[in-house]
Amino acid sequence: MSSAYDNPMKVSAQYAEEHLTDILNAADGGAEVEIARPDQPTYRLTLVKSEPIKPKGRRILGAGRGEMIVPSFEEWQAMDKDLAQLINDSPLFPVEKQ
Repeated sequence: MSSAYDNPMKVSAQYAEEHLTDILNAADGGAEVEIARPDQPTYRLTLVKSEPIKPKGRRILGAGRGEMIVPSFEEWQAMDKDLAQLINDSPLFPVEKQ
């Protein structure tokens, strides 16, 4: 069985970066694309067809009850203060000495 493209399409990494949409469209059409980088291994891009993930069995409403806890308003405020303190005291925002 031969694909629409008998020989792989060979492109440079720079071309692949600039023309990714065209390369993906070619792969969708059945082409194998080889992406080469200088002094590095060559990569081969092919289309992999997979089945969509389907849930197993029936879904039951409320099956996950109790698995997630929503904090109260006061807990949210405390987390905001802790987060603000972490951000302000981090090395990314050092306190300027005068």
